Amino acid sequence: MSRTRILDTSDEAVADIQDGATVLVGGFGLAGMPFDLLEALVRQGASDLTIVSNNAGNGEVGLAALLKARRVRKVICSFPRQSDSYVFDALYRAGQIELEVVPQGNLAERIRAAGAGIGAFYCPTGVGTPLAEGKETRTIEGRHYVLEHPISGDYSLISAHRADEMGNLVYRKTARNFGPIMASAATTTIVQVSDVVATGGIDPETVVTPSIYVDRIVRVEARHHIVGGAR
Repeated sequence: MSRTRILDTSDEAVADIQDGATVLVGGFGLAGMPFDLLEALVRQGASDLTIVSNNAGNGEVGLAALLKARRVRKVICSFPRQSDSYVFDALYRAGQIELEVVPQGNLAERIRAAGAGIGAFYCPTGVGTPLAEGKETRTIEGRHYVLEHPISGDYSLISAHRADEMGNLVYRKTARNFGPIMASAATTTIVQVSDVVATGGIDPETVVTPSIYVDRIVRVEARHHIVGGAR
């Protein structure tokens, strides 16, 4: 029997996220961003969070809304600065948030390694740059590598297109991005979906994230976000 719980509201889904938690947040910019779960987390009030995401928020929605509410202590990401990342930019310049920059490929592999149970791995990216400072290095067959450690989370918040009642997930196009690896790398995975179908309603050959990685699901209405306007 599946351990996945299908909940009625996003607020219920994030209710137990505690202060100081590490939260993996899916999305590549706005694509695949779990907006409803993040808005619920703002309402819930957890603070001193460490957020792991591809970027540091767009405009004032989704992840940026959580930053604006001053709930985040540290961001681990690949792209902290974009034209519409002004919320993070202001906090960072004021010394009110910490930042760890991780090259995108390294970020993906460090999260994947956590889900795969890999203790650490050697990677050539970042060798000889400030990103390698304080890390173990090794030369293998004449090439230099730096030792990278997995990134896991207490929770992951991701968005998928459809789930079945067991918790198996499929994604829609590029909204898939970090969702599958984040689902496997967190102690508790919380997913917002546009649709929930009966068990057997998803072709097993198309399942991307198996239900064993999914703890909670909430169905939300699909929304389209436009970033911009007044600051």
